[in-house]
Amino acid sequence: MNASLTTKYIEIQGVEQTFRTAKGVFPALRDVNLTIAKGEFVALIGHSGCGKSTLLNLIAGLTSPTGGALLCANKEIKGPGPERAVVFQNHSLLPWLTCEDNIYLAVERVFGARETKAQLKLRTAAALALVGLTHAGQKRPGEISGGMKQRVGIARALSMEPQVLLMDEPFGALDALTRAKLQDELLDIVARTHSTVVMVTHDVDEAVLLSDKIVMLTNGPAATIGEVLQVDLPRPRSRVELAEDARYQQYRKAVIDFLYTRQGHVEKAA
Repeated sequence: MNASLTTKYIEIQGVEQTFRTAKGVFPALRDVNLTIAKGEFVALIGHSGCGKSTLLNLIAGLTSPTGGALLCANKEIKGPGPERAVVFQNHSLLPWLTCEDNIYLAVERVFGARETKAQLKLRTAAALALVGLTHAGQKRPGEISGGMKQRVGIARALSMEPQVLLMDEPFGALDALTRAKLQDELLDIVARTHSTVVMVTHDVDEAVLLSDKIVMLTNGPAATIGEVLQVDLPRPRSRVELAEDARYQQYRKAVIDFLYTRQGHVEKAA
């Protein structure tokens, strides 16, 4: 990881999260403490039900913690903000709008009060170009593939020039080849934008390939951080070269050991 990174950009301090259900209070997270550096790529990994998405939603400001505090750039996170953009597994594009118009909506909301329509159009075009979809700008979501939809979702998030990109299993619903292609594109985009990224994933190889740091959560309920693994692999990264890299294999083994040995019992299906 770049030594010049600010070591405390996102701070999660003693966070707890409980939910009221028909069966009573459900403790989702307990005593979560984590710092994320500016420009760092962090993967959250763990078994289903361990609170990965809950933690991501807290960083996004979509929900508030029951206890503890979350800070971004020394300011408490009290709700959503344009400096924190979210990409979900479901691309959430408006089907009646073109890809260009889906992105333009986000650009207009963030920059519309101080920029001309021509400037907003330029931002929209730049975002489409960043993910290689200039040619698909006038197509509607129903006319493009699943992988392209996710790229539009990523373009929309990046068009707002967020300081933090939050991704909840963005490639989870895609086939293996499309997933690999988008992982490679994400590596390239992050290298160019220097974004701080927090991504939820179930995929061990994805976590090791993309991340500077892998945060492994214990099984729920009352999940917490079980281990944090620093991934010291040089960038830019090539999946072909890393496949035979001994360090890559060691990191992969460490994550698998945590998930399937130390946290080996998979929770009962809800």
